[in-house]
Amino acid sequence: MKIAVTSANGKLGSTIVKNLIESIGKDHVIGIARSPEKAKHLGIEIRKGDYNSREEFDIALQGIDVVMLLSGMDEPDKRIQQHRNVIDAAVSNSVKKIVYTSIVGDEKNTAFSPVVQSNRKTEQDVQNSGLEYAIGRNGIYIEPDLEYLDTYIKEGEIRNCAGDGKCAYTSRAELGYAYTKMLVEDKHNGKTYNLVGDAISQSELANYINQVFKTQLSYKSVTVQDYLSERKAALGDFLGTVIAGIYEGIKNGANNVPSDFEKGAGRPHKSILEVIRAYKNAI
Repeated sequence: MKIAVTSANGKLGSTIVKNLIESIGKDHVIGIARSPEKAKHLGIEIRKGDYNSREEFDIALQGIDVVMLLSGMDEPDKRIQQHRNVIDAAVSNSVKKIVYTSIVGDEKNTAFSPVVQSNRKTEQDVQNSGLEYAIGRNGIYIEPDLEYLDTYIKEGEIRNCAGDGKCAYTSRAELGYAYTKMLVEDKHNGKTYNLVGDAISQSELANYINQVFKTQLSYKSVTVQDYLSERKAALGDFLGTVIAGIYEGIKNGANNVPSDFEKGAGRPHKSILEVIRAYKNAI
């Protein structure tokens, strides 16, 4: 069996690749990357594949049995066709199965909703492809909060517009484990899973970070409009709007969803405290 992973040089893609190598051996894993030279460190065969090019994926997916389609990072209105290029090439190459990384989130009411909508459209395209499939809806990654820790410490707080809303976080390490199972095990075919851990509030997140890193952070809730203005000033209009939309979704309860992680991974999701400790031990 040959399994291809798109965006193999990205943080999630490389994590999935490493888990697959441990599971089925490197000779059975193919990495696909827009810039193949950036993925050579993975130690597997790398093929060129830009989401904008159907022709490149027609070549990249030759001889592939299963493809791991990671959601692209372009603007929402561009992603749908980009993903279709991969799906159509998979069909043309008689690929047997597609596994897709979708996302948890509010489909209508926030600035992040267009991203969620584009993911839902690709879910439909995968389901209508005629191929076997499995879909994971990823929770919000915990890593960006931990990578931002120096700023939190400098400011003495975690500040956003999530309020008392709870978010079912996950991590790239947990997702890498779950997606490997979904790729190699047929029992997941036709299933869509919420790949998340237990839902926690921002205050709980601050407390967990304090336990692990011996910090003294508190959580401060601000209005959606104030947070939107702050993020746009710091990150630009597009990304700032998206980030504010994510936290508005948390405030509205869109990320407080039941977990299907154990169904996909065969074991419970690690607690967020365990995930934070693992992150600290890895750095």
